[in-house]
Amino acid sequence: METQYLKGVGPRNALALAKVGLNTVGDVLRYLPRRYEDRSHLPPMSKIRPGDWVTVKGQLISVEGRPTNRGLVILRAVIRDGTGKITLTWFNQPWIRRQLEQHDGDVLAYGLVKTTLHGLEISSPEWELISEDDDAEDFARIVPVYRLTDGLQQKVVRRAAKSAVEFYGDLVADPLPEPFRRQHRLRPLAWCLRQIHIPDSDDDRLEARKRLVFEEFFYMQLAIAMRRAQTRQELGISFPIAQLLRGDAAPVVQPKSPRATKGRPAVVEIDPLPTHLFAEEQTEMSAGQPLWEQIHRMLPFELTGAQRRVIEEIWFDMEVAHPMNRLVQGDVGSGKTAVAAACMLAAVRSGYQAALMAPTEILAEQHAAGLSRLFEPLGIEVALLVGKLTPTAKRRAAERVASGVAQIAIGTHALIQEGVKFHRLGFVVVDEQHRFGVLQRKALRDKAQGNPDVLVMTATPIPRSLTMAMFGDLEVSAIDELPPGRRPIKTHWKLPFERESVYRGVRKLIEEGRQAYVVCPMVSESEKMLTQAAEELYEQLSTGLFEGLRLGLLHGQMKPKDKEFVMDSFRRHELDVLVATTVIEVGVDVPNASVMVIEDANRFGLSQLHQLRGRVGRGSAQSFCVLIADAKTDDAHKRMEIMVATTDGFRIAEEDLQLRGPGEIAGTKQSGNLDFKVADLIQDVRMLEIARQAALEVVERDPPLSAPEWEAVLELIRQQRSDAAVITIS
Repeated sequence: METQYLKGVGPRNALALAKVGLNTVGDVLRYLPRRYEDRSHLPPMSKIRPGDWVTVKGQLISVEGRPTNRGLVILRAVIRDGTGKITLTWFNQPWIRRQLEQHDGDVLAYGLVKTTLHGLEISSPEWELISEDDDAEDFARIVPVYRLTDGLQQKVVRRAAKSAVEFYGDLVADPLPEPFRRQHRLRPLAWCLRQIHIPDSDDDRLEARKRLVFEEFFYMQLAIAMRRAQTRQELGISFPIAQLLRGDAAPVVQPKSPRATKGRPAVVEIDPLPTHLFAEEQTEMSAGQPLWEQIHRMLPFELTGAQRRVIEEIWFDMEVAHPMNRLVQGDVGSGKTAVAAACMLAAVRSGYQAALMAPTEILAEQHAAGLSRLFEPLGIEVALLVGKLTPTAKRRAAERVASGVAQIAIGTHALIQEGVKFHRLGFVVVDEQHRFGVLQRKALRDKAQGNPDVLVMTATPIPRSLTMAMFGDLEVSAIDELPPGRRPIKTHWKLPFERESVYRGVRKLIEEGRQAYVVCPMVSESEKMLTQAAEELYEQLSTGLFEGLRLGLLHGQMKPKDKEFVMDSFRRHELDVLVATTVIEVGVDVPNASVMVIEDANRFGLSQLHQLRGRVGRGSAQSFCVLIADAKTDDAHKRMEIMVATTDGFRIAEEDLQLRGPGEIAGTKQSGNLDFKVADLIQDVRMLEIARQAALEVVERDPPLSAPEWEAVLELIRQQRSDAAVITIS
């Protein structure tokens, strides 16, 4: 039914409701309040204090507008009750003055109280006009406050919601089966909607919210669990891990060498990583040796307990017949690549090819250089496929991959181009998976003849609640232990006026043989943002504090060949200082670089700061990270304090979630994948766990949800809706 037929709405107000998408009764019932005001206990103005968030009600005694030098209008209205007065201030909204001057009743306002020259003041408050025809009950109960748009008043939405609940609320069909509700102590949906829009008490409102939060999470987790169950029904590859661990020979496909690949393997020449990262000597290793023995001899270091645990978790998935989908989280420097190498070795020894897709050419080349050094003594060929290869080199590499001569392929999105084929792809590693789209990952999987096992890795620790919400269909492993001998990076926060002393300290370290990064948030100066620019700072340092040192400049607007030249020069210690933008966030591994200065650090998020800091601390020397920031806001101040206090990426991820919210961290603010109407991934994480467990139990008993009592829920899942308040009127 259309909203215009609701009591107290009418055609004119229906047009205003339509501006926020409220066209039917069901839309109104789904439109949940953003907050509540307990108007049964409005504080007298004499009792309010600066720093309080309050709702006040009073009589208008004056209103005036004054222009500023910038052409804006500051509007000040003073209201009072029997105990005191307070000023309400708006900026450049002159139309409010007309509404206030034409009003005879009281004014209600909500906001943060502060002290100014005019006394107590609320700046840019939420407000509404109180008339004689308003419902008197609104001042003796908890009142909902809804999101509005221009031309839509609170009283109109409240009137529509109250009418919808009173006349149609009992007709709402509850999709959850009654036995299921009893099991999880959930109230009926009709009761919950009434308590959400017209709460009898705060306890009842919270009980209603509990049901809606559970339902919102439950639908999402059901969809994930059903997708996961479907994947487990698919036929995948069963790797003979137990056989390899015993040292028994696994069936190996002998590839045919392509005609056009005589001579050297089609791997581009890459400068080797520092020799101290690898063992002095590595002997030929036989495929008949037990797998752990091959790994121990292949790697130039001892694996940590966390690495061994994660490898065994991956092997367990590889051994079963359905396709593996596992996410490995590991902090910067935790050794994810070594874990991936051990699992790629298992795939190759089983007779399959492995592929690793990296987000940048720099990172792909780094992986190719490091993994080639590990795998070549085993007789395993690594091919690199990136966009910058010459047509001839690219064709030769593609032919060796297609024939199976190259058992491991490493590249960027070039791996998923039409001309690239695999002989027997069985294991796929996607590094920094959040930088690839779903279609790109699927395209690489489609290169296999069957369903390859997929391992996705990220150096950006993800909070537990986001992991359940975003990656519930993946098995999750965490490398929560750093290799022994790694010295924690010392982080310092300095103010802009201390910049000169910071750079003098950096120069001293450089003169001792170290290298340094200097990171800026922009490439060139902008009138809109007062920030240090990389190009400008490069010039300043070259002719100033770092005069006589070897400086390089690296940013995203440079040509790929120029970026590669600068980066290789820094890696070979032909440069002392690299002034760069965030292009060095991923893919740069220079153990001799032991100090990083981040200019305008307040302009970076916590996760990005942590990723940047991870570029140092790769060698044996003590490393430092200096944040130069004029952190004027509370959030910026908090970020700097957190960075100084900890190097634990998992703790930083949780703090980042608290500061920025799930949408921004997950990159879904625009797509709406985590756009919950009621639930909050920060405060409702316990309810998410309960809903996830409930969904897993339901799908375990009835994977396709074929039982009649789940018909309504299944329809919601089919519609791919994650919001809890999908309502039908019977």
